[in-house]
Amino acid sequence: MRIGFLFNHDQIHQVAHGLPIALALAAMRSGAEIIVCVTNERLAEEVRRLAPGSAGRDFELVQLGLTKPASRSFDRLAHAFIPSAKLLMYKDNLDFFRHLDVLVVPEMTSLILKTRFALDQLKIIHTRHGAGDRAIGFNRASASFDHVLVSGPKIRQRLIADAGVDPARISVVGYPKFDLCAASRSAHPLIDTGRPVVVYNPHVSPHLSSWYQIGRHILDWFAEHDEYQLIFAPHVMLFERPVAVTIDKFAIGFPGSIDKRHLRAANIHVDLGSRNSTTMAYLNRADIYLGDVSSQIYEYLIRPRPCVFLNSHRFDWQKDANFAMWTAGPVIERASALGPALADAQARHQSTYAPIQQRLFEESFDLTDTPSSIRAAAVVAEIAGVKPKTVRSAPVRTPSGRRTSAAAISEDQRGNA
Repeated sequence: MRIGFLFNHDQIHQVAHGLPIALALAAMRSGAEIIVCVTNERLAEEVRRLAPGSAGRDFELVQLGLTKPASRSFDRLAHAFIPSAKLLMYKDNLDFFRHLDVLVVPEMTSLILKTRFALDQLKIIHTRHGAGDRAIGFNRASASFDHVLVSGPKIRQRLIADAGVDPARISVVGYPKFDLCAASRSAHPLIDTGRPVVVYNPHVSPHLSSWYQIGRHILDWFAEHDEYQLIFAPHVMLFERPVAVTIDKFAIGFPGSIDKRHLRAANIHVDLGSRNSTTMAYLNRADIYLGDVSSQIYEYLIRPRPCVFLNSHRFDWQKDANFAMWTAGPVIERASALGPALADAQARHQSTYAPIQQRLFEESFDLTDTPSSIRAAAVVAEIAGVKPKTVRSAPVRTPSGRRTSAAAISEDQRGNA
């Protein structure tokens, strides 16, 4: 039995959603051959960092690439604008995918193996990569997976209602990323002066993100208000290319560059895509979250804290499930409203917003004494038809006191997440 875990992206942010499952499956000693597949060296390095010593011992690490001259030529022309390599890779490696029995993926593009290349015998399991509310996460494509692993009841209910997924094809397993990152709290890049630390986390999608309309005004505001320290940590794909294109609702955005006055501001730290942006380090350090539609808000809510949301597109959001997260704090449309909103978020946090945040978190994450990665691995093993010989479970507590699955993977497997 050959079980593949595929990471096919320009950036590393999806690795922590699937790799803990591969490690847990390997620890079960089921006899299955586990192959972790990556499509560039950046991803390979992240796998080695999160699981030092595991490649070649617990799983085989395989790097897939563009093998055909036509694919490489097209990618050289198109890569700056679209994720061409991400799509061309499947056709160039069909023989590899034909020899897998199960493929575990955190994103939806792998469905092309079934819809275009007719690999119907290959069972594809979707881990998803976040617990957010955006409509794209609940589109009809989800129903094409052989199975979907979800973090909590909210995701399950919306997949059934909005995407038409058969309930029998859904398993609630918790959030394997927490196994690696829930306790991550790296050294803060700013001098700790006791001032509130705000993390600004705009999304990449031009039709939803606050960056394109008011992002620079947000940075201006903080540069002029040094009573706060700011970590500017956008979605890691926001500045990956000179042009951002979305296809769920076609839109084009130009991220541009960061002004020198923002880079030089003593109270602003800018991180456009380092590992700290993917390991919850900034989310765990922040005192206040500032964002728009990123699913990272739910990771931040592992400890309820003040939030402010940016509705720069002026959506009518109050009764829209795609913006459920915006009930967790004040919602503003302009950077000039930041001062009152930040004050309000802090003043009313305990009385108004903390109970809402607690409910949102519990609807999004079903965490138990059994680590999420082990729960997910057990489902993968069942679908693959292999029998685990060993299952480990080690409940721990998050910084908030919530019981979760962090640190359930052994130290030699976790690395320095």
